[in-house]
Amino acid sequence: MESSEHNPSPQQPAKRRSRGIYLLPNLITTAAMFAGFYGIVAATQNKFEQAAVAIFIAMVLDALDGRVARMTNTQSAFGAEYDSLADMASFGLAPALVMYEWSLNSLVDVSYVLGKLGWLGAFLFAACGALRLARFNVRASNTDKRYFQGLPSPAAAALVIGFVWACHDNGIAGETVNLVSLPLIVFAGLLMVSNISFYSFKDIGFHNKVPFFAMLIVLMMFVFGAIDPPITLFGCFLLYALSGPVISVLRRFRKRGVVDQDKKSES
Repeated sequence: MESSEHNPSPQQPAKRRSRGIYLLPNLITTAAMFAGFYGIVAATQNKFEQAAVAIFIAMVLDALDGRVARMTNTQSAFGAEYDSLADMASFGLAPALVMYEWSLNSLVDVSYVLGKLGWLGAFLFAACGALRLARFNVRASNTDKRYFQGLPSPAAAALVIGFVWACHDNGIAGETVNLVSLPLIVFAGLLMVSNISFYSFKDIGFHNKVPFFAMLIVLMMFVFGAIDPPITLFGCFLLYALSGPVISVLRRFRKRGVVDQDKKSES
């Protein structure tokens, strides 16, 4: 006979598994995906400033949904997968299509080959975003939480969209900078799938004390942000994107110097 643990009696019915989903974090994720989708729609109507603002709003919402899930203890596997799909829409497809509509589609006026490279560059960014998210999901539990492997997709999206917004806000048409837009979007896409480490800021505790200089930097960011938000946002994310390769090169030179010094000491 089977044990009663595996064959519960009618007086003790088996506990059914809940099939519902948590509403609050998934609602925020849906709002982030809606903002990214609106960015695409706005770009098709040549409303590039609205498109850029919508994608930056998606970034804020994407940062909130995970924190809300942890604060309310509503994390789930469904929420993690849904968040990745929403990120693909908001930070993969949306920036690529906005950049294509604003600038890259004008490359066909320069030459037929550059016209093809324009939409291929946009596709490369979207594909790299998908690969970046897939790799992150697979390796999330095995990586150092202080660093991202490859440029995070929201930061790559902010770099591309920040450039669009900064140029548009200063009266620079996309067709006049299309030869800059193409290498920029390719650079951002390749950084996402690179093995370069980027600081995640996850180990910063807001309840801990910080140096006075750090508070001064935050204050200056607020000042410049109030003066010219598009330029400030683009500048910040450009510096962040460059920080990974620069630090990687410095580490390589430092390791080479240590190895050379060890060889000299042995000899």
